[in-house]
Amino acid sequence: MNMKLSQKQIGQRIAELRKMKGLSQEDLSKNVGISRPSLAQIELGNRSVDILELQRLSIILEFSLDEFMSIDFTINQGPVSDPQKKPDKPEERISVPILKVSKFKNILLYILERCAGKPNVGETVLYKLLYFSDFNYYEMYEEHLTGAKYRKLPYGPVPQNMDTIINQMIEKGQLQRVKTEFHGFPQTRYLPLVKASLTEMKASEKEIIDRVIEQLSDWSAAAISNYSHKDIPWLASKEGEEINYELAFYRDSPFSIRNYGNEIEEQ
Repeated sequence: MNMKLSQKQIGQRIAELRKMKGLSQEDLSKNVGISRPSLAQIELGNRSVDILELQRLSIILEFSLDEFMSIDFTINQGPVSDPQKKPDKPEERISVPILKVSKFKNILLYILERCAGKPNVGETVLYKLLYFSDFNYYEMYEEHLTGAKYRKLPYGPVPQNMDTIINQMIEKGQLQRVKTEFHGFPQTRYLPLVKASLTEMKASEKEIIDRVIEQLSDWSAAAISNYSHKDIPWLASKEGEEINYELAFYRDSPFSIRNYGNEIEEQ
């Protein structure tokens, strides 16, 4: 018995078949001839699949179109995956972030050079500027900017090992920590004592960071925290756990900095 499946149902079935085959989003999107972000949007049910794409998916994932569109279709009706493959491996972990300490410190100094004089830029705002710089860069270029890992905490994403890095920078005379008040609330601020090295920063990195600074650096701590709480990587993560960079590909407006169109991108 056939039925009209919703985009969400189609996306869920494609995602389950892909995982059963042990394929990453990157593997499948290249074979189908679309971008990985577009495949992510399909799997979320936010983008439709045209008939040519569905035919290519049926060949790669080895399913019958008639069965796929049936109300009775279940994933175990599909092909049995190669036992040598490990479908339970988290396929999103295509690129594991590794902290580039020198790059992180340099970008921290650069953001502070641009923003430390703003009275609203305490720890809370600073953490969010770093988070959006890192995740926006990953979404755009599929490479890690600083490689920092962020945890989901009640006030928003927080970079891990931040205290250790800042204490090192204070000991080396690169930063100064200042305790103050802002609108009656205690605030921790950091002042840069040395200049960031722009030679260590690629033009693409500086462009992403500058865009984040222009968009968000004048926001209050409450406003930028609330904004970060609506970002898919934060929403889709569990409290206290690390936020997966791959979730950046599931973003919608206004967070996404890519155009998730229906066009098939040339590979």
